[in-house]
Amino acid sequence: MKKIAVLVVAAGKGSRFGGHIPKQYMSLGTKTVICHAVNAFVKIQGIDLVRAVINPEDYSLYKNSIKGLNVLSPVSGGNHRQESVRLGLESLRVYNPDYVLIHDAARPYVDGQLILNVIKALKVDRAVVPVLPVIDSLKRCNDGYVMETVERRGISRAQTPQGFHFLDIIKAHVDLANRSLSDDSILAELAGLPVKTISGSEMNKKITTQEDLKFKVERLKYNDIRVGYGIDIHAFTKGDAVILCGVKVPFNRALMGHSDADVGLHALTDALLGAIAKGDIGEHFPPTEDKWKGVSSDVFVIYAKKLIKEQKAIIVNVNITLICEAPKIGPYRRKMCSHVSKLLGLSETRVNIAATTTEKLGFIGRGEGISAHAVVNISLIDD
Repeated sequence: MKKIAVLVVAAGKGSRFGGHIPKQYMSLGTKTVICHAVNAFVKIQGIDLVRAVINPEDYSLYKNSIKGLNVLSPVSGGNHRQESVRLGLESLRVYNPDYVLIHDAARPYVDGQLILNVIKALKVDRAVVPVLPVIDSLKRCNDGYVMETVERRGISRAQTPQGFHFLDIIKAHVDLANRSLSDDSILAELAGLPVKTISGSEMNKKITTQEDLKFKVERLKYNDIRVGYGIDIHAFTKGDAVILCGVKVPFNRALMGHSDADVGLHALTDALLGAIAKGDIGEHFPPTEDKWKGVSSDVFVIYAKKLIKEQKAIIVNVNITLICEAPKIGPYRRKMCSHVSKLLGLSETRVNIAATTTEKLGFIGRGEGISAHAVVNISLIDD
């Protein structure tokens, strides 16, 4: 079996990114950018060694970022990327790997299949680089004006990880040191090594600016979507108001139930629990227990929201439909939306409450009770 090492390059300050913290240590979901990048390689069976090259001033940031990951201690980088990579490669000599993958820490979403494809190609070729086609027109500009249009045919965008036979690339770095080259495959070319290209990934985008990070955060939020559905029914009883979606609605009857009988929030609670496969409202709040008698259904929703947070997920949007002949929901709908949005910590643009009737059909049509249906979308934000 070939011994495979990975070098994650993270010594830069990210001047184009701005801010006081280097981009590789910025939060991306529940992890930092560099943690996502390093973890992608740690998870691959067959990779033997993973080491980062860092700025020694950032050691505490690095240490906090990669807690729990099985990696080698980091090595200090140099004044520019090429020097940092060379120092990292020199530090790996003692392990004598056969292959080395060199990856930019600012590419947090390198996927496992791309890594495996690079390794597979190294069994045939001595240098491998993932590339993507250029899809936009290319313009050569000067002083704000287009000087010429550049032919894009045959032009590709290079990504990392780039893979090499270890002895080849370390020799190239030593022989061609201090040229401040930004890409290791350039060194391979200058050293006369044939460089094999494989298909890259559009998701393997490098974070260079604040907007890049914002894009990644938004993508992460809506990466793993789960749907929950809930339904509840309550019969009418004597009273002078009903509680619907947390709002008291004057009426000539009330709803029968162990808590405040808020049929809307009960359906919502079931939908929230269902989205994370945590059973239903009766399992968590048995109607046989007196402590839930008359309690506000807000308690149930807040509890379900807490469970979702513990699952490292966020609530994306909520839709509740109330089905009844009376009372009229329209005058209270906006207040209901406001109450639910505050309960869940969502913008009101992500909460919808609608109402309909059964056209006088069935028990609802006869005015015997109210039914509610709820649908929620949640998104897991960890990896």
